[in-house]
Amino acid sequence: MKNELVIVLDFGGQYNQLVARRVRECNVYCEIYSYKTDIDKIKAMNPKGIILTGGPNSCYEADSPTYTKELFELGVPVLGLCYGAQLMMHVLGGEVKSAPVREYGKTEVLVDKKSSLIFENVSSPTICWMSHFDYISQTAPGFEISAHTADCPVAAAEDEARNLYAIQFHPEVLHTVEGTKMINNFVKNVCRCAGDWRMDSFVENSIRAIREKVGNGKVLCALSGGVDSSVAAVMLSKAIGNQLTCVFVDHGLLRKNEGDEVEAVFGPKGAYDLNFIRVNAQERFYEKLTGVSEPENKRKIIGEEFIRVFEEEAKKIGAVDFLVQGTIYPDVVESGLGGESAVIKSHHNVGGLPDYVDFKEIIEPLRDLFKDEVRKAGLEMGLPEKLVFRQPFPGPGLGIRIIGEVTAEKVKIVQDADAIYREEMDAAGMNKTVGQYFAALTNMRSVGVMGDERTYDYAVALRAVNTIDFMTAEAAEVPYAVLNKVMSRIINEVKGVNRVMYDLTSKPPGTIEME
Repeated sequence: MKNELVIVLDFGGQYNQLVARRVRECNVYCEIYSYKTDIDKIKAMNPKGIILTGGPNSCYEADSPTYTKELFELGVPVLGLCYGAQLMMHVLGGEVKSAPVREYGKTEVLVDKKSSLIFENVSSPTICWMSHFDYISQTAPGFEISAHTADCPVAAAEDEARNLYAIQFHPEVLHTVEGTKMINNFVKNVCRCAGDWRMDSFVENSIRAIREKVGNGKVLCALSGGVDSSVAAVMLSKAIGNQLTCVFVDHGLLRKNEGDEVEAVFGPKGAYDLNFIRVNAQERFYEKLTGVSEPENKRKIIGEEFIRVFEEEAKKIGAVDFLVQGTIYPDVVESGLGGESAVIKSHHNVGGLPDYVDFKEIIEPLRDLFKDEVRKAGLEMGLPEKLVFRQPFPGPGLGIRIIGEVTAEKVKIVQDADAIYREEMDAAGMNKTVGQYFAALTNMRSVGVMGDERTYDYAVALRAVNTIDFMTAEAAEVPYAVLNKVMSRIINEVKGVNRVMYDLTSKPPGTIEME
């Protein structure tokens, strides 16, 4: 149900998607739009509330992102966060200056207005996440200060009569201990949202809408076995049954036994009513990757070859009416079609239709969902937990977990090592606490001794990280006993490895994988 809509206007803040996720956790539907979105479009959407994100600029500078004063005169509740709070003050007649003391990190905030609708049931002091160079030196007419810190006289301000609220910190990040409560207070107490957007109704309504849209048409889906494409396929299967054909291209760069696991779920012996085609193209991909060591080149080769294989299968099937894509909401936003802080993802086909398949229209049933919501939808439809909660795995697969040239021998090494690592992490219960973990094969070989013989074999690197939003990450503190057992098993059971290392690098400066 989307009868209640809260809009997030993005001013370039790094946490824009987190804001929308927190609103949805309150069972209120939320979408992200650029601050450049026209006021008439916002009016037409009839939102119950508007949230202005943070951003890296200073609102008093001439070329900084801004918005017309009319936004605050619509009669729609507005919540400004960090830059959004400063902009609200600036536009409505307050004053924002460069802060004499920059606040960054966890900060004690004291609530001054106990009756504030935003701070209902919020303790004082409360720990919040600050990140700002500027500060509100003078509130706009009609506003009263509702919270402060030792260095920030206006940590929050509000004009209750006009339903305008400004918060200098970031309630959307988990470091703000009672932040979710504050956002819930805004959407329930101020915006008067009922909070009736539920996953079961989303799934039910989506299946009904797909059935009506497709009619008697034929539908084609590129099934990777990942969470997104799997959930999309199941939703289509429940809507239209064997009018759906799924093509699963096994490029030989999947995790150990993963191709067989995908086939077990979706193939002829699986539980779903659909046509399943598995293409075993391992040797074809290995041949294309021969002699290629540069990571970006490998990505492109894998992506292009995947398209060629899929195109060949699509031609055998002939014309279809619809093509299914497992696009999810972060793909839409990060491809520049939603928010302002856009980084284009080249591996997602968002906003442009593929020209290598003969079809009339595209279906993106998960386009409105975040990853955690996709998982909930999968569980709602009965997908196996193992598939729904599988570790994130990017399209190029093991091709980017192998440093240097990709060969069948190296693929087997990293598959076996990764399987052992995941097995032991799961057995230790680390799968419930660690965000992501995997084994990678370095291009380094070193001398070792196994038995009475000298060896000259590869080194495997283990990676495990904790992350909230996949934008930053810290190396996980895996118990030494677990790492030691993994090391021992890999060296003893995986031919071609004589050294195991643990990667302690955080992001930044390092990177982590995303699906």
